[in-house]
Amino acid sequence: MTARSSLTIVLAAGEGTRMRSSLPKVLHPVAHQTLLAHVLAAAPKGTGTSLAVVIGPDHQAVADEARRIRPDALTFVQAERLGTAHAVLAAREAIAPGVDDLLIAFGDTPLISAETFARLRAPLAKGAAIAALGFRATDPTGYGRFIVEGDRLVAIREQADASEEERKIDLCNAGVMAIDGRRALDILGQIGNANSKGEYYLTDAVGIVRKQGWESVVIETSEDEVRGINTKAQLAEAEAVMQTRLRKAAMEAGVTLIAPETVYLSADTVFGKDVTIEPFVVIGPGVSIADGTVIHSFSHIVETTLGKKVSIGPYARLRPGTSLGDGARIGNFVETKAATLEAGVKVNHLSYIGDATVGANSNIGAGTITCNYDGFKKHKTVIGQGAFVGTNSSLVAPVKIGNGAYIGSGSVITRDVPDDAMALERNQQTVREGGATRYREMKTGGKKPEK
Repeated sequence: MTARSSLTIVLAAGEGTRMRSSLPKVLHPVAHQTLLAHVLAAAPKGTGTSLAVVIGPDHQAVADEARRIRPDALTFVQAERLGTAHAVLAAREAIAPGVDDLLIAFGDTPLISAETFARLRAPLAKGAAIAALGFRATDPTGYGRFIVEGDRLVAIREQADASEEERKIDLCNAGVMAIDGRRALDILGQIGNANSKGEYYLTDAVGIVRKQGWESVVIETSEDEVRGINTKAQLAEAEAVMQTRLRKAAMEAGVTLIAPETVYLSADTVFGKDVTIEPFVVIGPGVSIADGTVIHSFSHIVETTLGKKVSIGPYARLRPGTSLGDGARIGNFVETKAATLEAGVKVNHLSYIGDATVGANSNIGAGTITCNYDGFKKHKTVIGQGAFVGTNSSLVAPVKIGNGAYIGSGSVITRDVPDDAMALERNQQTVREGGATRYREMKTGGKKPEK
């Protein structure tokens, strides 16, 4: 199959008026990725493949999304909406050079898989002119029915045109189709618009192929895989199916989900080995979780990298740009943003660490915040290795806390604190030259406080 060339045309020109949204339909998300992104990710890629996306007028955002996901994507505008075949021929320029396999898909079917595209292509390699994707509908009302004779597809009958017997057929048209690329323009060019709507229907291609004496076949898949999205309710249904898939895949890969139905994942989440996720956790896009990490209940994580044996939560919020080193601990009611916490760092309670770097094995006490915003700009806080920040401290950025420095509880730090120094209150007292060490000895009898 890989030796055959292919062109995938994704139809994404629909306005999605039933979504009741100003956002183009294919840009609505499922599992934190757009509907279009899911379809493009499943489409064939690599040597000998090409991709075209047909968009509506003034839908530059759809074109931008297509190129973000697949930089090789060509885009074409369907200025008038005159049916599915008319939409496909909007990409005539991409079809004309000729490929072995022409695949036609829809931008609002996010659950379709790469394996299904491969199954559709297989009959073309054996000489079929068309392979059409079908499914067994729980309720076939409203769907086009596949009329078959033996193994051959002879027609696709729309609900309005179907006889009483034909309406009993539960093998329905999913709309997705593979056409012999060398014959595609000939087939598509013969499709007319002699129907009540005056539109050009891709389904008519089956009848044209039959008249030519060529073969059309059916490839079956599940109803879930070809769910189209036209309403917010259908969007929620697709989300539920996708989440079930993602949870199952995670558990098959060795992730422990204690209550799977309560955990929400992103399509791009990367898991290591022996990861445990407790109930009611939301993982957004761009999250990578390394071996042995535990995410406790009610935590929310987005665009974050977690090292090995990290502990998160419960009730933690990790915002974009967070990176945690091996063995780091983020406790309850802690929020991070654009923060790098190196190995062994502890932020266990009620703290905000934003626009910051925290050195290895430092301890951030309860109620500590990095004051990163002055009303105009964001500023950086840098905390060295082995530093100890006492409870209820405010670190007013830009500021640097040195290696091994000790910040007393309730301090407001507005100036840099050198290595191994001790800072108390509002920078009124800063003891240098090993002052922090002496303070620890005095308070702990020569033993450093636990971190």
